[in-house]
Amino acid sequence: MIELPVVSTEQRTRRPDWLRVKLPIGENFKKVRSLVDEYKLHTICQSGNCPNMGECWGEGTATFMILGNICTRSCTFCAVATGRPNEYDTDEPRRVAEAIKLMQVKHAVLTSVNRDELKDKGAEIWYQTVKAVKEVSPKTTIETLIPDTKSNWEALYRMISAGQEVVSHNIETVERLYRNVRPQAKYARSLEQIRRTKEYGQRTKSGIMLGLGETQDEVLKAIDDLVENGLDILTLGQYLQPTKMHHDVIEFIHPDVFAMYREEGLRRGLKYVESGPLVRSSYHAERHVNV
Repeated sequence: MIELPVVSTEQRTRRPDWLRVKLPIGENFKKVRSLVDEYKLHTICQSGNCPNMGECWGEGTATFMILGNICTRSCTFCAVATGRPNEYDTDEPRRVAEAIKLMQVKHAVLTSVNRDELKDKGAEIWYQTVKAVKEVSPKTTIETLIPDTKSNWEALYRMISAGQEVVSHNIETVERLYRNVRPQAKYARSLEQIRRTKEYGQRTKSGIMLGLGETQDEVLKAIDDLVENGLDILTLGQYLQPTKMHHDVIEFIHPDVFAMYREEGLRRGLKYVESGPLVRSSYHAERHVNV
């Protein structure tokens, strides 16, 4: 455990220096933004207000969000719009694949909104998108950050059977906070989804946000639960409030605590842990594609 000095509530919730990020600039950033706009694509970088957008886009990489940009869930941490989604675009897989080819991406990350209103939870578009990318860019490795399928295991297996190298599903927070942070999700269900993905033969990954009010013991318990259910790769990052309408930041976690969680995760059996204040699900994703 890391013991840090006791500080006031104001100090705990004032954004510290280690969370400063660079503004998105540069020719590569402009090129990626141009391609995203031209092919009418969505990225979680934009929809999720990711603090690393400048760095990643500047390096010519992006995380594409398929199945639209309106989610059927209302998680209190997420900046993606909630509502009734439009009909999904059956041409989207082709456009995503073409953009990835033009960007010459070596490792692509795909994610999506939740589409609970669809019988297959969007599984067919997931399958077709991965297949399309592999067809036009066979050397590109792929990570798919998939949503909760609400125990529709047939949909899960379709999503993860297209040839991607990593399958990620974020538990996001500790079990106690699910009712407030992920009201339409279930902690045990997400763990089962990870377990089934591992049993299917896939490399598994998940992510946790810190600063929502969890305790260190709860985080370590979540890590143990993930290891027990077959997780290979874990990311831990600082939660940042997208707007005043979203869940408050309860605490800014010190970098030393993130370092402790990394050491504990590896000690408890994880193959790879990316842990730091600015870490997000797809941050440096290319580093752990072969662990």
